Amino acid sequence: MHALRPIAVLTVVATLSACATPQGGGEFPDPYEEQNRQVHELNVALDRALVGPASQVYGGVIPAPVRLGVTNFASNLTLPGTVVNDLLQAKIGDAFANTGRFVLNTVAGLGGIFDPASVIGLDERRTDFGETLHVWGVGEGNYIELPVLGPSTERDFVGMLVDFAMNPTWLLHHPESHIATGVAVTAKLGQRYQYSDTIDSILYESADSYAQARLLYLQSRRFQLGGDDELTYSDPYSDPYADPYADPYEATDAQ
Repeated sequence: MHALRPIAVLTVVATLSACATPQGGGEFPDPYEEQNRQVHELNVALDRALVGPASQVYGGVIPAPVRLGVTNFASNLTLPGTVVNDLLQAKIGDAFANTGRFVLNTVAGLGGIFDPASVIGLDERRTDFGETLHVWGVGEGNYIELPVLGPSTERDFVGMLVDFAMNPTWLLHHPESHIATGVAVTAKLGQRYQYSDTIDSILYESADSYAQARLLYLQSRRFQLGGDDELTYSDPYSDPYADPYADPYEATDAQ
């Protein structure tokens, strides 16, 4: 069954990538806005009832060094997939750097709990399969909001599926695979706690939280991919003093 999962994902990739046609520089494709807003309302309700409160309990009870260790461990698990994407993008230097980081943190950092690689300047060079598709010339497609996972595009959703299939957690047996999944979820709670002020401002203080989250995601993602397809849409609900490239959902070092 483990062998069939990547094949199934790649089948979905072939189908959805064909739908993600390149978009023009000034376009703001959101034909699914009605459905997206319904999903957004569900996500906000879930955050208000469960995710937000759970993250506050987690951040208030668990010491910062422990939260950082959880985040480091979860991040280390994604590095093999990152290396594959580096190679698919022909970024050989990044592939070597991320491989070295993975080996050093896994061996000397107790599986990635500690981060000796960063101490010697071997920082993670992040990428994902969504960026791989971008490098291959696949357009971002339409904007979509996913249940639980939040803002995305058709291209990034495809990339998310492939990155999930490339996660080495597939190779683990029980109970190790359950532990790895639990660590990944816990790390997300840590991110929600770390960025609680920003996320609460977007979800609960914006006049239109859907439009605000959409704009911030697309601006941040397009900037991350090199500034292509700059967003020319002007959101009337956006904060004119906010950092247009700040991604409230992007993981950084925990507090």
